[in-house]
Amino acid sequence: MDNQNNWNFNSLNQPGLAQTASTTRTFLSNVFSWMGIALGISAVTAYVFGNNASYMSYLINMESGGMSALGYIVMFAPLGMVLLMGMGFNKLSMSALTGVFLLYSVVMGVSLSFIFLAYTQSAIFQVFFISAAMFGGMALVGYTTKTDLTKLGSLLMMALFGIIIAAIVNMFMKSSGLSYAISFISVIVFTGLTAYDVQKLKNMSATVEPGTEATAKLSIMGALTLYLDFINLFLALLRLFGGRRD
Repeated sequence: MDNQNNWNFNSLNQPGLAQTASTTRTFLSNVFSWMGIALGISAVTAYVFGNNASYMSYLINMESGGMSALGYIVMFAPLGMVLLMGMGFNKLSMSALTGVFLLYSVVMGVSLSFIFLAYTQSAIFQVFFISAAMFGGMALVGYTTKTDLTKLGSLLMMALFGIIIAAIVNMFMKSSGLSYAISFISVIVFTGLTAYDVQKLKNMSATVEPGTEATAKLSIMGALTLYLDFINLFLALLRLFGGRRD
């Protein structure tokens, strides 16, 4: 499970800039556009790889049935790319950051192709649309609510770290009950984080300067945050309701 982003946008905030509703809409539009592009790339890549045995043979050792060296690289490379974008935010140019983000969406798509081996296509598509509806609803809540979600976000982030620790422990325990509990809590956490992150991005738009490279880079990092919220919500729902192949 991917962690939330580690980038710090506060260093680029510029208090005192006049903020208009148009600027907020433009910034959030860019964020959601980049998120949509990344999700589209990941979805197409996952579908192509997941439905092509010759492509999957590069990821799975056909003799042992386990993952190949490339398969392990594909599984762990996305985390490395998230860390690269987060820690290298100030140093990477907009072009470089965009390139890493788009490459990340491709690699994530390859990584997600494994779900086509575990679940039926109908289950994957159904859960995807359910996830999209839930994500859209919570994004709207985050955008429109007048309630400050900062405290909620802090609690959800602590719960997220707990989920990560529990998931690592369960890699050794292999408990189906714990796995179900992790998935159930993950749905709650990432549903809430969606609203929190959208509100955070909306508030952040009040301090950005339109048309600058810094703002463009922030839109990429915002897209990454929401992309992670959606993917983790989707995977948690898929584990709960997808119904594995026999």
